[in-house]
Amino acid sequence: MASMTSLYLKTPIHSTRLPNTHLKLSNVSPNSISFTHNPTRNPTRICCGLIEPDGGRLVDLVVPTSKRDVKKKEAMGLVQVKLSRIDMEWVHVLSEGWASPITGFMRESEFLQTLHFNSLRLGDGSVVNMSVPIVLDIDDGQKDRIDATGATAVALVDSEDNPVAILNNIEIYKHNKEERIARTWGTTAPGLPYVEEAITGAGDWLIGGDLEVIEPIKYHDGLDHYRLSPSQLRAEFEKRNADAVFAFQLRNPVHNGHALLMTDTRRRLLEMGYKNPVLLLHPLGGFTKADDVPLSWRMKQHQKVLEDGVLDPENTVVSIFPSPMHYAGPTEVQWHAKARINAGANFYIVGRDPAGMSHPVEKRDLYNADHGKKVLSMAPGLERLNILPFKVAAYDKTQQKMEFFDPSRPQDFLFISGTKMRTLAKNRENPPDGFMCPGGWEVLVEYYDSLAASDSGRVPEPIAA
Repeated sequence: MASMTSLYLKTPIHSTRLPNTHLKLSNVSPNSISFTHNPTRNPTRICCGLIEPDGGRLVDLVVPTSKRDVKKKEAMGLVQVKLSRIDMEWVHVLSEGWASPITGFMRESEFLQTLHFNSLRLGDGSVVNMSVPIVLDIDDGQKDRIDATGATAVALVDSEDNPVAILNNIEIYKHNKEERIARTWGTTAPGLPYVEEAITGAGDWLIGGDLEVIEPIKYHDGLDHYRLSPSQLRAEFEKRNADAVFAFQLRNPVHNGHALLMTDTRRRLLEMGYKNPVLLLHPLGGFTKADDVPLSWRMKQHQKVLEDGVLDPENTVVSIFPSPMHYAGPTEVQWHAKARINAGANFYIVGRDPAGMSHPVEKRDLYNADHGKKVLSMAPGLERLNILPFKVAAYDKTQQKMEFFDPSRPQDFLFISGTKMRTLAKNRENPPDGFMCPGGWEVLVEYYDSLAASDSGRVPEPIAA
């Protein structure tokens, strides 16, 4: 971080310096979690209660109810910028404070720090993690209209031209797509889902500024009650008297190996001295690639997992994380972890190849499977977060259930990949007893049946929230 000396946020943010404390959990064997201490940090200690949000406070960019009509009228008189589906998801993310202390789409100084340092240095000198650019593109025509009026603010509108937000104190700067892609994904190979959806055809300019979101973002898809903001999640954790929150992000159906990991994590936290650790089961709800199971089906499956008692509803909060998915591996997993700090989580479970995908051209994984958890243990601005690496779980044929892998008897274990799981569900075949709760498996089979029954039988286009 010695090289990060001159770039600061354009708008100073009053914040509390982040403490350099807390433990890291790493070097997990199948039978233990061991603690490692970084001698450059303060001595390891265990703290109860909710972690402080980045910057010292949660950002809330939604206009108060009493001012919404005024802001709508103001927006009608401004130059308009139309938002894409993914842009709307980012407005949602920003409005609720998931990216705190950011107050809007990034200006150039924030964009450069994110690309080059995966972090932001605040006005008081403290550093917060920020690994994924949150930016809004415009084309030459939009830039010319804004420049012609000398506007310092623009209206952001949805696909039907309804005002969504006002972007104030704007700054327009060049959108170097190749650099953005190379630094975020580590490759410019064709076929990256987010790039093809949101960057390749984007404008050549980026516009940053401070957001005023006129109304809370809603999707009216029957799932809005699951979309709890960071402040709502913190209130729920406090209501449950949680003294630790451990977050688990997923974009796939929950099987009993996941459940084993989550219940074992809670057991270990209790052994460490916590009285009431609460699980945040936090599926990603924004843009995903075409072959991922859509959010609505995943939420049905997760609900069955709770109904079947695989996870305990008393100490589990299920909520939707509104961010779009980049599939940017170790770079993106930092964003996933940072956002959960703002929601109150002080423990984050990380697995093999988090936020990864297959290389879009070559027959290999795009990222090293172990780099995500290693990067999280070293990432600037994440020192306060406790990282819990996956313990390897597989199907134990001798016990007919998911268990932690025992390397002394590898012949007794069966590894069921995601590809194998999808193939079984598509063929209406059952997995081994104990792999997934029956209700959850029925939902997965029902989803693939719905694809087969469609006119084309093809996998649908990428699914938004």
